[in-house]
Amino acid sequence: MSDPAALPDPGFVPGRHIIDTYGNGGFRFAGMSHRGSILLLPSGVRAWVPTAPGEIDRGALRPIQAEAADIELLLVGTGLEIAAIDPALRGWLKNFGVGLDVMQTGAAARTYNILVAENRKVAAALIAVA
Repeated sequence: MSDPAALPDPGFVPGRHIIDTYGNGGFRFAGMSHRGSILLLPSGVRAWVPTAPGEIDRGALRPIQAEAADIELLLVGTGLEIAAIDPALRGWLKNFGVGLDVMQTGAAARTYNILVAENRKVAAALIAVA
């Protein structure tokens, strides 16, 4: 019997990847497509549960906390409209040395691509848009 902890995470793609396209409820990156929201971390890209800005909380951002030493800025794409993020969440991230910038998902994806190309310490939490 294999060790379940040793099995690859089917919702995780290791490495930093540029977002090729977004829309139609998902994203294209690393030569593949994913339906739903994504979290782009220094360690890789993972499926992300939130589908609306109100679902973004500490639990949803725990992976950011885990990699905070390698992240200076978190871009949050809140969908088609910019939505407010709880100020307490901003403070929580600041305690780990992570800044927060909230914008529409399209703008966040484009900004992420630029910052990754500049080799900046950036992560992104992107809610999928139709």
